[in-house]
Amino acid sequence: MRKVIAIYALSLLIFALGVGGVLYLGEDLSVRPAEFVEQPAAPAKSPPVTTEAPGDGASLWSAFAENFQDPLAPLLLQFIVILPATRALGLLFGRFGQPSVIGEITAGILLGPSLFGWLWPTASAFVFAKESLKILQLFSQIGVCLFMFVVGPELDIGHLRRRAQTAMAVGHVGIVVPYLLGVASAYLLFPSFGAPGTPFVAFAPFMGIAMSITAFPVLARILVDRGIAKIPLGVTAIACAAVGDATAWAILAIVVAFARATGLASTVIGLGLVALFVAAMLFVVHPN
Repeated sequence: MRKVIAIYALSLLIFALGVGGVLYLGEDLSVRPAEFVEQPAAPAKSPPVTTEAPGDGASLWSAFAENFQDPLAPLLLQFIVILPATRALGLLFGRFGQPSVIGEITAGILLGPSLFGWLWPTASAFVFAKESLKILQLFSQIGVCLFMFVVGPELDIGHLRRRAQTAMAVGHVGIVVPYLLGVASAYLLFPSFGAPGTPFVAFAPFMGIAMSITAFPVLARILVDRGIAKIPLGVTAIACAAVGDATAWAILAIVVAFARATGLASTVIGLGLVALFVAAMLFVVHPN
């Protein structure tokens, strides 16, 4: 330990002497004048009129506002606000026996227009400016993708294959009840919230799908927080959610095709590409 301290102190001493020596030797140096190149005479300009005194607070704020125009500055400020809030509420909900992801979702709701934007709209508009939300949304999507890649290798594929029929049945039955409730609620919501020109036959299936699609990353996060993502129950739950989501998204593609009245050709092509992607993942990528 003494040897390490001695080497560290000697390094600092050599660094200080070296920097100090160079600064001492270069104290009397001057910049060589550049070669004179005759330039055409420019019209004289009046000096700019400044309305702010040097060192004024307004000048400091204008410099801060100018630096804040960089897209990185609002993003870092949003991280500074979001991360402590989600961490604090995640720990708080954990104390009450709830998954931390529930507290993190609650923090996101409170930082939105529901509370933060309602209590302090000026600060909310400054931190979460509309033009900066696209970058934040991009980071959120990247985070979800990375998290799903972390969860994926932990799945027991062998158990999933043995429970494929169960996952198929439970996944489809699991979307029946919420789908029916969503269609029933559309009957009450359509007169007040339906977009002009939208037929009820398109609005009602969309409401059913919106109610039946699972928040798949949230489910996976809950299972990971509970430590049951690797056991048979957790694997089956993820498989059922995946089957239900895949079915609901397929139905959504058909509903959108009908709503836009563009025909089923694009929908069939899209579903065919999805099936091709799944087949490639199962039979080409997975064995390798």
